[in-house]
Amino acid sequence: MPARSTQPPWEFLLSASRNSLQSFELSRLAHAANLRKEISALIDQWMEENAAAMLARWLLEQRERSARAPDVLSAGDSRENGAHSVSDNFLADRAASQPVNGGPS
Repeated sequence: MPARSTQPPWEFLLSASRNSLQSFELSRLAHAANLRKEISALIDQWMEENAAAMLARWLLEQRERSARAPDVLSAGDSRENGAHSVSDNFLADRAASQPVNGGPS
């Protein structure tokens, strides 16, 4: 799209009749509306392209995780490796806070 001069035609505008100025105004507003439609279409296209790219990235990451999943399973249970899950921590804290023998008798 070629760049247009944004400088208004001052000599014409200063010497134009009322009808000419109204016509100029309407033509500029129509042009601005057309530009807005083009920009809107470009933004929609840009969003669709970005969404497609993000979907492709997500699929790549899912495939990488799937490929790594057998490695994790073959490494053995995570508890054998000394790793703990969040629920292990929660349950351990809860068990430690409760009396083991049921309290004083």
